[in-house]
Amino acid sequence: MVATEFGALRKMHSQLNTQGVVEYHLPIGEQLLPMNELVGKNISLHFNGVINCQHCGKRTKKSYSQGFCFVCMRKLAQCDMCILKPETCHYEQGTCREPQWGEQHCFTDHYVYLANTSGLKVGITRHTQLPTRWIDQGATQALPIFKVSTRLQSGVVEIALAEFVNDKTNWRAMLKGSNDDIDLAASAQQLLPKIADKLADFKLNYGEDAIQVLSNDIVNISYPVTEYLTKISSFNFDKTPTVSGKLLGIKGQYLIFDTGVINIRKFTSYNINVDYN
Repeated sequence: MVATEFGALRKMHSQLNTQGVVEYHLPIGEQLLPMNELVGKNISLHFNGVINCQHCGKRTKKSYSQGFCFVCMRKLAQCDMCILKPETCHYEQGTCREPQWGEQHCFTDHYVYLANTSGLKVGITRHTQLPTRWIDQGATQALPIFKVSTRLQSGVVEIALAEFVNDKTNWRAMLKGSNDDIDLAASAQQLLPKIADKLADFKLNYGEDAIQVLSNDIVNISYPVTEYLTKISSFNFDKTPTVSGKLLGIKGQYLIFDTGVINIRKFTSYNINVDYN
């Protein structure tokens, strides 16, 4: 039996290898546990009841916004509603919680993309988060279709497209297997005429050069999964401090056990250790 020390959990690090397969590492405190090599092994994750805010480090009884204490959740720009709904950005009103943070993270190039997660969806991400964002959502295919200058602008374009295509992933369906391939380029060509009027308004508001239509190649993504579940049940450390089972695979930010699944990102800042054999 091999066991790690207890440490604060963070979302899994991921990268695509040259074969297009995602390689995962699980941060636990200062440790970085390679996860692909644990697929097929019996694993137990143990939560010791301690949660420390990932920003200030203080102990908190409850995790807010995936890993923060209540005070930090209320004051940090990264926890504001505009992160979930970029079109509600209020920087220009002078009310951004952290203007310098906003300038660094929101006033930079963003992509609007189509992806195949639980089916066709539209999404947005910073230029620095590709392909991480797609991996976190469990996408098997992804295609950037627009490049814009700010997060707010990406939200405006996403809303226009969301009238015709989903902007959310059905995580249960995503975890049941790989979808049939979608011709994302053809889907993009079908969507463009439907939002032509709104794109024209966009250019009037932000300038002709504020948006770029892209013609990138589709990115294909494979996950280290040996077997998918037909029925999905999810674990919660608050109710079940120990999660155990045979690790069947990893997809998105989920560990897939023969006993159920757990969303690692949901439990950011929980202090856990892992043992396996």
